[in-house]
Amino acid sequence: MESQITLLGLSTNNVLAKSVAEELNIPLTPVDIQRFADGEIYERVQESIRGDDVYVIAPIAEEVNDSFMEIMIVVDALRRSSAGQINLVIPYMGYARQDRKAKSREPITAKMVASLIEMNGVDRVVSIDLHAQQLQGFFDIPVDHLKAAPLLTDYFYSRKLTDDLVIVSPDHTGAGRARTFADILKSPWGIVNDNVAMTNPESKDAIVGDVKGRRAVIVDDIVDTGYRVQMTARALLANGATEVYVAATHPVLSGDAAQNLDVDDNIERYIFTDTIDIPEEKQSAKFTVLSVAPLLAEAIQRIHDNNRIDVLLRSSNNPDVNIY
Repeated sequence: MESQITLLGLSTNNVLAKSVAEELNIPLTPVDIQRFADGEIYERVQESIRGDDVYVIAPIAEEVNDSFMEIMIVVDALRRSSAGQINLVIPYMGYARQDRKAKSREPITAKMVASLIEMNGVDRVVSIDLHAQQLQGFFDIPVDHLKAAPLLTDYFYSRKLTDDLVIVSPDHTGAGRARTFADILKSPWGIVNDNVAMTNPESKDAIVGDVKGRRAVIVDDIVDTGYRVQMTARALLANGATEVYVAATHPVLSGDAAQNLDVDDNIERYIFTDTIDIPEEKQSAKFTVLSVAPLLAEAIQRIHDNNRIDVLLRSSNNPDVNIY
C-alpha cells in the first residue's frame, strides 16, 4: 500500500507551508507548538502520521536558533510516532554561511547542523539555493538542491526587461550564480571587486566587466544587512550602469536593512522569493516577492512519486541552460 503525503508547517514562515499545501491540495497536519515559561519549546503532532511520507516545511530563519529547535523537536516527535519517511523541506538553510574555517579555532557550524539533522532521523533534505553547492556533501542522506534562477529570471522576461542587461555578482564567490542568470537571460555578466567596491565604489577598478549603458542586475543568494548590494549599486552607477536591480533568493533583511534598502535611490527594484517571510513592518513598495510554493509543491510530488527532480532545474525561457 502506497504511503500518503503528509505536510507540516511550523512557526517560521507558516504562510509558505500553507501555500505549498494549497498547491498540492493537501491540508497541513496541525502541530501544537507552545513555549514554556523558561522558553523551552513543546510540540505535538495532532494527527496520526504512522507510515506516512511526511514533509516538514520550514526555513531555519528569522529567530534562527528557535526555528532550528522547532524543526529538531518535531522530527523527534515524527520518528517516535512511526512516520514512514521524514523529509525536511528547508527553503532557507540558516547557518549555511559558516561552511569553513576562516580563522583558527572556528567551528564549521553548517556541518554540525547537517550532522544533527541526520542523527535525528531525517531521511531527506530539500532546500533552495544553498549558500554553497558543496554543502550538499555535508549530508550523507539525499539532498535535493532546487534553484530559484528560473523563477527570478522569468521576472525580467515577463516584463520585457531583457534588453541591455548585464548580470553582476557582488563578489567572486557568486560568479557561478551570475553566469547562470546571464546564460538564461542571454546577457553579458561581470563581477564586483568587493575589496575595492566596499571602500571606494566610484573606482573604475571596482567592476570587472563592462556595465556602461546597461541595466545591471545584482544577483545573490542572500540579502542580509543590505550593505553589500548598496555599495555594489553605487559602484555600478559610477561605472556607467543606467539602472540597478537586485535579484536574490533569500530576504534575510536583518535589523534596519529593509528600511535602508527602501530609501536607497540607487536601486530601482528588489526581486526576492518567499523562502523567508518578510513581516509587514519590513515590506516596501520596491520589493517584489515571487513565491517558491509551486516549485516546492512539484518537488514534493515528484519525490513522493519517485520521479526525476532535474526537470525542475530548467528555465522555460531558455531550456538549454543547465542550472546546477
